[in-house]
Amino acid sequence: MSTLLLKDADVVITLDPLGTTIPGGGIYIRDNVIEQVGPTPDLPNTADETIDARGLALAPGLINTHHHFFQSLFRAVPGAQDCGLFDWLRRLLPLYAGVDGEAVRIASLTAMAELLLSGCTTSSDHHYMFLHDATLDAQIEAASEIGLRLHATRGSMSLGERDGGLISDDLVEDEETIIADSVRLIERYHDPSPLAMLRIGLAPSTPFAVTKELMRESAALARSHTNVTLHTHVAETRDEIEYCSQRFGQRPTQYMEEVGWLGPDVWWAHAVHLNDAEIAMLAQTGTGIAHCPSSNMRLGSGVCRVRDMLEAGVKVGLGVDGSASNDTGHLLAEARTAVLLQRAVHGAEG
Repeated sequence: MSTLLLKDADVVITLDPLGTTIPGGGIYIRDNVIEQVGPTPDLPNTADETIDARGLALAPGLINTHHHFFQSLFRAVPGAQDCGLFDWLRRLLPLYAGVDGEAVRIASLTAMAELLLSGCTTSSDHHYMFLHDATLDAQIEAASEIGLRLHATRGSMSLGERDGGLISDDLVEDEETIIADSVRLIERYHDPSPLAMLRIGLAPSTPFAVTKELMRESAALARSHTNVTLHTHVAETRDEIEYCSQRFGQRPTQYMEEVGWLGPDVWWAHAVHLNDAEIAMLAQTGTGIAHCPSSNMRLGSGVCRVRDMLEAGVKVGLGVDGSASNDTGHLLAEARTAVLLQRAVHGAEG
């Protein structure tokens, strides 16, 4: 077992329920577990590695709940700067088709470095482009190299335009391939233990990019393993509401309920357009939300009802979303944006 001592920080910000801060404090870590936090004189005075933290503030690492690492290569693309979600996708998806394994690796390292520099130590990622030799393995190797705790989700798109989806037919995968690769990734990489640095999740992309069958199969596969979670985009825009109404005769949330995508092992990205009953359903089932305020503003998607969700007891996390709809991956800035956006709607106490 290895030990690490961080000592003599200007302040340790614990973020405990009492808001405790510790001037001149430190942290003692044993085998990747924080064992003691307190004034430096109260901590063990030796460790395998010691870091002098004078001039620094120490705080718990932030958690990013939604990202597309590969989009770090697609910032400020001409023709995608003044579009809503559907037109934005139509502009960018043909470019995404060029992503290969090396692109995944470089983009992942870039995205994770940005997150770490803004105080984020744990992130999920939703990767759904698997043409050429692109696999989730390249991203996982990058996470191991840089040291970020990662929940890598195996995204998928299987519903092409000829079958009523919005995705070009040459960008989708067949569903047998998707499920087989999902099984491979879980068996090879997933660590269900409480201190895991790497877990795998399953993430069919959206109601307009996959079939109901794939949604159900993915949920069943995830739930046949321990701590394999489920992630997708839900109710991001009014266009999606209209699409689901026309194709399924349902709102997106009703669709999610039908395919079994509710529960404490599920979290949805965006969820901008929910009504009171749907918010109550999320709270009752323990379903989580990844709130991505900058992306929602960037694409003109709307303002997520975060204040109402929190008051109802919904689990809400922050997400930077991909750089193609955010331009950066600064999670601390995203927290500030979340605060200001709710105040813009609800006033200074919002």
